[in-house]
Amino acid sequence: MSANLSSNADHPVSATFDKRQLRNVLGSFVTGVTVVTTRDAEGKLHGLTANSFSSVSLDPPLVLWSQATSAGSHPAFRDAERFTINILAENQYGLANHFATRSPDKFSGVEHDLGVDGLPLLRDCSAWLECKVVSRFPGGDHVIFVGSVENIRQSGSRPLVFGGGQYLVADPHDLGRAPLGTAGAMLSQPHAVRLASRSMLRLSSTLDKTLALVAWGNHGPTVIAWQAATTPVAADLPLGLVLPVTSSASGLALAAFLPPEAIERFVTAELRDNEHRAHDELPVTVESLAKILESVRSSHIATRRPGPFYGDRVLANAISVPILTPNGTAVLALTATGPADQFDAAPDGPCAEALKAAANEISAALRAA
Repeated sequence: MSANLSSNADHPVSATFDKRQLRNVLGSFVTGVTVVTTRDAEGKLHGLTANSFSSVSLDPPLVLWSQATSAGSHPAFRDAERFTINILAENQYGLANHFATRSPDKFSGVEHDLGVDGLPLLRDCSAWLECKVVSRFPGGDHVIFVGSVENIRQSGSRPLVFGGGQYLVADPHDLGRAPLGTAGAMLSQPHAVRLASRSMLRLSSTLDKTLALVAWGNHGPTVIAWQAATTPVAADLPLGLVLPVTSSASGLALAAFLPPEAIERFVTAELRDNEHRAHDELPVTVESLAKILESVRSSHIATRRPGPFYGDRVLANAISVPILTPNGTAVLALTATGPADQFDAAPDGPCAEALKAAANEISAALRAA
């Protein structure tokens, strides 16, 4: 491997990508967001947004960041002997945008305190590092500043995160073990909700379908979260909406993996009501429902025929998949719905497969907890 690397260094290969492609690839590396501040020889305050900040060493305590030589404040940072790293909190994206723009006086109206040598410390940040410059290195169209950390502070606020060209929030990774005290049986539900909520965000960007997270409540299948599509299936997506067991995809997905005693009173009432409906194609007998539930247990996918969405005029299709606890009990249902003329709710279609894969991933995480 060393010989190959040396050979490549002796014979440089022309880049096959442009700056935009490189920026997109680098954006895959998620970072925190900082505002680096200093004071020039005339006493003027300078600051700019940077996500190039990185730790270098703990002993001695060293950090680095880099700045484009074309930046308006570069002469100030180039000549300054100190800089402060303000690590922004998750609600300070406005400050990030503010200090990312060119302005003759970026500190006008910005609340800050003065630290060592009068360098500005922005208020309410996640953390602060006051540093003395020990090295400057040329780095292409940037200069890399290495600083010795002399003072630190931390507020406890969660940091702002940036990646893929957008601001993000930092939360613990929920695909590992469940938090202490949440493992086992229905105690898995809070952990499952966190996992499913994250999954809904990812699925919404790829499927662009209205997604619902449904739990089994005291009154049956109950919607506890929505993730709207670009064009939602309806303007009103109410939390706490109670769905029927026998005629909703979510109800069937849950009922198939719950004990009979849990669903019996709901099923009995619904089948009795169905007997009085004219031209109703929904299951109206214990036998037909039993076959449907057996099919759901086999495929782990429940579908709904076109029907009115929440009393609306829109006819909707739906696909739902169960999320299972370690003992195989349904803890949640993950459901996608959309207008019947736009959403093919085929049980073997790409939407069903994506939902099933997500549910399987969450169920596996609950088993590993």
